[in-house]
Amino acid sequence: MSTTKINGKRGGRHAFAQAHWQDRLDRMRSRYHVPGATLAVLVDGEIHELASGVLHRGTGEKVTTDSVFQSGSIAKVYTATLVMQLVDSGDLRLDSKVVDVLPGFAVADDEVTETVTIGQLLSHTSGIGGEFTQDTGRGDDCLARYVEACADVGQDCPPGTVVSYSSTGYAILGRIVEVVTGQTWDDALRDRLLEPLGLQHSMTLPEEALRFRVAMSHLGELGEDPEPAPVWDMLPRSAGPYGRVLVTAGDVVRFARMHLDGGTAPDGRPVLSAESAASMRQRVVDCADEWSFMADGWGHGWALYDWDGVAGYGHDGAALGQFSFLRVVPGSGVVAVLLTNGGDATGLFVNLFQELLGDLAGVRLPDVFAPAAEPRSVDVSPLTGTYEREGVRITIDRRNNGVPHVQLGLTDSVAAEYAPPIEADLVAVSDTVLAMPGIGPVSAPWLPLVFGTLPDGTPYVYFGMRAAAKTA
Repeated sequence: MSTTKINGKRGGRHAFAQAHWQDRLDRMRSRYHVPGATLAVLVDGEIHELASGVLHRGTGEKVTTDSVFQSGSIAKVYTATLVMQLVDSGDLRLDSKVVDVLPGFAVADDEVTETVTIGQLLSHTSGIGGEFTQDTGRGDDCLARYVEACADVGQDCPPGTVVSYSSTGYAILGRIVEVVTGQTWDDALRDRLLEPLGLQHSMTLPEEALRFRVAMSHLGELGEDPEPAPVWDMLPRSAGPYGRVLVTAGDVVRFARMHLDGGTAPDGRPVLSAESAASMRQRVVDCADEWSFMADGWGHGWALYDWDGVAGYGHDGAALGQFSFLRVVPGSGVVAVLLTNGGDATGLFVNLFQELLGDLAGVRLPDVFAPAAEPRSVDVSPLTGTYEREGVRITIDRRNNGVPHVQLGLTDSVAAEYAPPIEADLVAVSDTVLAMPGIGPVSAPWLPLVFGTLPDGTPYVYFGMRAAAKTA
């Protein structure tokens, strides 16, 4: 474990008791069957770094504070920061149309092609289908080729209506960074963010990570010790802007501290303007689904939280069994980052951070999403039907015993051959929220399905923070 002094104090509620939090991390990590984890905390101007467990259950190699993990979707905040730097330089505006910056850009909906803006991509309000993954090779042209392939990507929902989480949108933003800067996204990130902030243990490519102690992904059923995954990572290089910045927990805290300090690096150099730093956490849209990302709003990059009147921001990430969590409490000057490599990471995160942020910042995170022990009786008839978003069909019905049921399937016939539909019984949480048991490589026992209405009156359901409109 290590401690780094940083200029400037903001005054946490209590001093950071390193031995106490090391003990809590060790005990909770074991309780939630997480093989390995690192925790970094900024409080009272100091960064404290802790490590627990093993990088790989097969080798028993121990986690250290300089161990590198996959940050998953936390990468999106790095890409958003690069975009906002280009807003600062005058090369971009939030209301710039993507097609004006990327000649030849197109998605399946012609109107969206002509009108979608950079601000909508940043705030996940573009409505563009969010799960388009395309392996366009390892070359420096991978993002250019990815954006070309987006011409066939449809919509989850109309743009500018609701949050519909879009990794696709962030890959497009990564390509915008390349076109404006003349660099690859990887080089732009290194030259414009990582090096100015002194983030020596942050990178984007697997071969760069081999210089360091790297966490292995683990998969398994919740409540059991997971086993090493068959591969370390499944993401192509084109996924970098939305899913692959490889980091230590301490480096993520240092990145977030720049945002906390209004865009200023530790040496006083401006990395981002105070106006752009504020814009990234300014509420653009509310989130009807407050559980999938534990956020109730979104800015131009940051997920936003309201903890009983205390404002915060952050982001979560997942990458094949590795789960990451970043929370910032600006009023207390506290930043906390947890990186994990498998197991019930969500349970570990919520319970550890409820204690940690309660002690250091006086806030309490909500509990892990789950139905009540004695679920309420709800008439789910208004919720039944078929909902569709790009590539996915969700069918809600009731079985003979009246229990609500979901079937999740792919609409692409070729892909559906290799990924048969997932089915599960549901439990009612409220008139508009149903709970589905966690299935597959997730770190939570329950997943929410949240029902609402688009501005035009069309019913929709959120699943995985992506909106699917009712079609039948």
